[in-house]
Amino acid sequence: MLVVSNRVYLVDSYAEEFELRFARRAGQIDKQPGFISMTVMKPVKEGAPWVVQTCWEDKAAFDGWVGSEDFRQSHANPMPKEAFSQPGKPGQLEMHEVVVSGSAN
Repeated sequence: MLVVSNRVYLVDSYAEEFELRFARRAGQIDKQPGFISMTVMKPVKEGAPWVVQTCWEDKAAFDGWVGSEDFRQSHANPMPKEAFSQPGKPGQLEMHEVVVSGSAN
């Protein structure tokens, strides 16, 4: 499994808009082959990043989504540059392969 995390440092006044953008498009990514889950996490500590985490069967599934029309449409109207507290860095993408996982279920 591949976990892709996007760390987004937002100006506080744009937090609600950022959250609403994901709420409005909920379900779009679910249709992508190899998609497992998505979680949007709001920081508890001031100045910490929001984290958007997606899980995929493998890197090929993630790459397929990035090359899809759904991806293009979902990124067609980006947040303004002033929404980000780190100039020139709207997000910091990280990819990790899962080697150990646990669950209460």
